[in-house]
Amino acid sequence: MGNNVKNWGYEAVFYQIYPLGMFGAPFENDGVQEHRILKAIDWAENIAKLGCNAVYFSPVFESDTHGYNTRNYKHIDSRLGTNEDFKKVCDVFHKKGIKVVLDGVFNHVGRGFPQFRDVCERRWESPYKDWFNINFDGNSSYNDGLWYEGWEGHYDLVKLNLRNPAVVEHLLDAVKFWVEYFGIDGIRLDVA
Repeated sequence: MGNNVKNWGYEAVFYQIYPLGMFGAPFENDGVQEHRILKAIDWAENIAKLGCNAVYFSPVFESDTHGYNTRNYKHIDSRLGTNEDFKKVCDVFHKKGIKVVLDGVFNHVGRGFPQFRDVCERRWESPYKDWFNINFDGNSSYNDGLWYEGWEGHYDLVKLNLRNPAVVEHLLDAVKFWVEYFGIDGIRLDVA
């Protein structure tokens, strides 16, 4: 980093929000859309008064349950609202001088991730079979008739094959989407 570039993250005072819990979303994602994320707007003034100049949302992507088993990297979880709702939230925080950072867990997805569902249904015929670490001769604890690597042994967290260029492109496209459409100031990338 050049001498003229200030890395604001090292000097920022963050306020972390786990929106699924904070705004009372049900644990299971039943696809029913509720506009809960708009409640974050009511917190913006108080967060600013605390002296925080950044807010860290963890996580917000469409997921199966707890938020870290992602279904879609380009959609706000339906239990929280719509992408347009979250855009309003980002705009309010930005107007108060508060940067918005997302928790981007890009090393695993949920079992509801469409590409994983396609592999479970189409097996060898799936164009996504190399997106994951899969053995078609094994079986998972979910009795899928195939074995796959779960993140740290958690098989509701299907580990992505980050050596696959198509996977990397998919993830970087999601990052670009959030930065360009929402003006997100940062995404904490977890790829371990």
